[in-house]
Amino acid sequence: MTKIAFLGKPNVGKSSLFNRIAKQRVAITSDVSGTTRDIKELEVLINEKPCIIIDTGGLDDSNTLFETVKEKSLEAAKKADIILYIVDGKYLPDDEDRKIFFELQKLNSKIALVINKVDNDKDEQRAWEFQSFGAKKSFSISVSHNRGVGKLLDWISLQIPKDKEIKLEADEDIDIDEFLENLNIPEKEETEDKEIKAAIIGRVNVGKSSLLNALLKENKAVVSEIAGTTIDPVNDYITYKDKIITFVDTAGIRRRGKIDGIEKYALNRTEKMLEDADIALLVLDASEEFKELDERIANLIEKHQLACIIVLNKWDKALKNYEESVADVRYRFKFLSYAPIITVSALSKKRVHKINDKILEVYTNYSTRIPTAKLNELIIHSNIKHHLPRDRGKTVKIYFATQFETKPPKIALIMNRPKALHFSYKRYLINQLRENFDLVGTPVVLIPKRRGEGDSEH
Repeated sequence: MTKIAFLGKPNVGKSSLFNRIAKQRVAITSDVSGTTRDIKELEVLINEKPCIIIDTGGLDDSNTLFETVKEKSLEAAKKADIILYIVDGKYLPDDEDRKIFFELQKLNSKIALVINKVDNDKDEQRAWEFQSFGAKKSFSISVSHNRGVGKLLDWISLQIPKDKEIKLEADEDIDIDEFLENLNIPEKEETEDKEIKAAIIGRVNVGKSSLLNALLKENKAVVSEIAGTTIDPVNDYITYKDKIITFVDTAGIRRRGKIDGIEKYALNRTEKMLEDADIALLVLDASEEFKELDERIANLIEKHQLACIIVLNKWDKALKNYEESVADVRYRFKFLSYAPIITVSALSKKRVHKINDKILEVYTNYSTRIPTAKLNELIIHSNIKHHLPRDRGKTVKIYFATQFETKPPKIALIMNRPKALHFSYKRYLINQLRENFDLVGTPVVLIPKRRGEGDSEH
């Protein structure tokens, strides 16, 4: 698979570009010089072509540590098929940058000079100074403003050999029995899981630690009016109706500009912890207006495909009545429309006991497997009610549907033209599933596939 190495001095935006292409926060980005010290690799699709992007440490030999980082970075460059050398467009060209680029050009002809942080026309004028590098291919971009990145990705995709591209098969009618024999999506046997992992998330001072103490019926987490008191996640569990519910009170999440020092590491651990959670208890403060940060934190739930319960805390001091509060939640958190809402007062423990039953209900739905026959019957009836839109005059068909994974339910739609399935029709099918099966609290993932694609997501 084609390897693309990102090289350059510290703090020029290598990790930010890596994250932009990866469409997720994989590499740590920071204004502190030398944040990236290890080589990070990730498989991605660039214009539907698979490749491996490699984030390297900064090329700086100002001390012993950075000499080692530089050696590792140059070693990665030697193994790469494509090199992106990234410079900071806010400054005039640097002689050392120019020297390194000349050497890399001798090493690999597929190299591009990427001038980052070109945020405006004034920066664009300064970028012309980098012509002294003699680069055959150069791009002025701004990762933070997503400016010029598309042209860079188009060039990269042209450098990836055509035989690496994911190819689609020609349209064909298929025999379902034959298809089932050849389909490479195993239906996994389910084993009953006795443990449920519930992460309590929310911005600082919404009452997460108070809620944890109320759920555990003892004071395990420190409760304070000082924002950000909880740094390390606090784990503990209860046994409820033959299930073990493990609660984790995550570190308080502040606005990005206020995250520094140990809280930044706490946020990173929170992200990592969410990867292992089943259910997120999103705690919102009912005593004040919801913030933009509430929505950003809620996005972590969607990112990790978690089941969700929305907990309106401080209900004894609620700013609005129940109907207005629910309407506000549904408007602000449309992407969590599947999540049930519970109003509580963690400090007085009012209605907190209802959360345990709701966790069991939501976890059952999160782990559910819809029988294949019923699933396909629903898909057929849904198609009859609303036909699939044609794709450039050609018929789009769903041959078969099968659930290949739980937590959350993931359903493959085997189609002749998977790329032609519009998001609005996918949303319609999900709504039909919710109307016919109990899926409260869990996301539902529909993945259009061609025969033989297996269970990887495309």
